[in-house]
Amino acid sequence: MEGKAAINTVQTPEAGIGKRMRKFFISVSDLSAFTLRFVKEAFTPKYEIYEFIKQAYLVGYQSFPLVAITGFIMGLVLTIQSRPTLAQFGAESWLPAMVAVSIVREIGPVITALIFAGKVGSGIGAELASMKVTEQIDAMEVSGANPFKYLVVTRTLATTLMLPVLVVASDGISLFGAYVGCNLKGDVSFKLFFLQVFDKLTFSDVFPATIKTFFFGLAVGLIACYKGYNSNKGTAGVGESANASVVYGSLCIFIIDMIAVQFTSLFN
Repeated sequence: MEGKAAINTVQTPEAGIGKRMRKFFISVSDLSAFTLRFVKEAFTPKYEIYEFIKQAYLVGYQSFPLVAITGFIMGLVLTIQSRPTLAQFGAESWLPAMVAVSIVREIGPVITALIFAGKVGSGIGAELASMKVTEQIDAMEVSGANPFKYLVVTRTLATTLMLPVLVVASDGISLFGAYVGCNLKGDVSFKLFFLQVFDKLTFSDVFPATIKTFFFGLAVGLIACYKGYNSNKGTAGVGESANASVVYGSLCIFIIDMIAVQFTSLFN
């Protein structure tokens, strides 16, 4: 009898897959409901203006040094690595234009968004999870405040609006890094370099790349807030929320980028 009981408690691979699939769809439905609540609360007074400004400062201004350093290195390395290949075809004069289009259309937004997700997403997830564990969110509800509007809406709006600003700044610094890279083994004037850059960049390069960064910021903020706000595993849940915020936020960035590329290719 004991042997039969032991056999019955063994979980088959099919049952394990079914359990994970069920958990996945439950998480997707919960995140969808969380997103709908965010949209409703974002357009319903009263607005937490001062908290929003504070969060915009925290996620924007304090992330700028890391984004700036990453952008400069990105432009410099991309230029140095691309020069030998273009030199084989005698097309070194195309280097500024090629680097500019690559940075503005794809590399700059995606790399900056990933850096943003790693720094800001993990911070928001850990912060809200720690507030959930220490029952600070419950205390806000008991006192008559709206913790969702104060904590979630302000942080998500801040990430949505500040990431495009950081991407624009990162693109500019990356182009300066590319200019430095061009002059390591050549002699290109600052004016000539940027004349070639802006001669090749078009509205169809800049506009779609900028629009998708709003969705990057929205995804990073929503996922980080969702994971932190719904953490319920004690102190261990703080680390799990921070880790999940980065992993799923980064995954959503790649998914949104893939959709954006397919969508914009229809008009080219």
